[in-house]
Amino acid sequence: MGAASRVVLGLGGCVDYELKLTAGVLERLVAEYGIGAAELAAPVPVSGERDLVVSILGYVARGGGGEHYVASAPALATFAGRFPHRTTLGGTSVRAGLVMDRLGVPSTLHLVSVNDTVRLLLPSDISYISSGVVDTFYPHLIVQYDRGLRIREGDLDITAPFPNRLIYVNDPANGAMLLTGDLGDRLRAASVFLISGFNAMRDPAQLDKRLATLRDHMRQLPPGAVTYFEDAAYHEPAFSRRVRDALLDAIDVYGLNEDEMQAYLGRPVDLLSASEVAAALTAVRALIPVPTLVLHTKYWAVAAGVRAAEFAGALDTGTLMAATRYCHGDDFTDDDVERLRRQPRRAESVAFAAALHERAGDVHCVPGFALDVENPTTVGLGDTFVGGFLAAVAREERR
Repeated sequence: MGAASRVVLGLGGCVDYELKLTAGVLERLVAEYGIGAAELAAPVPVSGERDLVVSILGYVARGGGGEHYVASAPALATFAGRFPHRTTLGGTSVRAGLVMDRLGVPSTLHLVSVNDTVRLLLPSDISYISSGVVDTFYPHLIVQYDRGLRIREGDLDITAPFPNRLIYVNDPANGAMLLTGDLGDRLRAASVFLISGFNAMRDPAQLDKRLATLRDHMRQLPPGAVTYFEDAAYHEPAFSRRVRDALLDAIDVYGLNEDEMQAYLGRPVDLLSASEVAAALTAVRALIPVPTLVLHTKYWAVAAGVRAAEFAGALDTGTLMAATRYCHGDDFTDDDVERLRRQPRRAESVAFAAALHERAGDVHCVPGFALDVENPTTVGLGDTFVGGFLAAVAREERR
């Protein structure tokens, strides 16, 4: 399964069913289940397909993204079967590894579930270790929707203000997050270590045990290795604090997106207001006191902390790769990357970056690209950003 790599990406991966929402199917489901507009006002636990449809419609109405546990695995398969969909590999670590592979940076994945689909789709030059002792298959439902998607049925009339993606999961392997016994041996040679995936766990005692085991493995990391933690929507929201308390003093870079930032703050943030974002960064950094905080959004990416300027190139590579995926999905070429690299940046994002730099001395902001794409890919953009970011960090570590 491959020799040790200087880049170790963990902690779990999955198979994804990716689909694009269409109004006709959703309207039929609204009618079939008798869903009314008032039901979209508050988030609901997702127990079956009806709850799943209500949850999706609530996100579409506000243009939001998110991730949820679903009690019924058959509901995921039933819903996916209503749309054309494709099977891909997912999980932050796996998607980041795929991007790094495209950029010529080798990595080793730590997986918790392997099956024939993983073996078929994973490039042969990406190595992996797995804690799974037998093959398991727990596909995640990845739902994309476009800006302007309009659903009209009964008293319900909603239009998506932004494109986004949603993730729905019933995955015992990622829920258990078993760690391999030789993870520490792999980390002994690592210059970059990515931590992600604890958001799928649901048992507090099991979570605490995994966190303690991970800390033991991380003692093998050499001095100077960069540990990057990527945040996510926790299936059990209270576990987010539990994970941070256990790992913060061992994290060099903590990454999150705008949805996660706003969830921590409990309020919306105007992402093009330098004053609002500066205040938000101050509040989040008080909550998450790490050397470097990285916030990646649809308009820009920013690093905040004493090492922020050191990660300027990594921010730019992450932004470039996420924009390339947004435009071209998985099927991008090297020419697509170079062509996009020459694209102008969004004017409002350039102005925002300049204003933010004036307000704070320990931030570095990279504006996003000016993109006008009819059918964008909204799945895996954060994961792709992470892959681009870490590829640049790994290259710097080689020098």
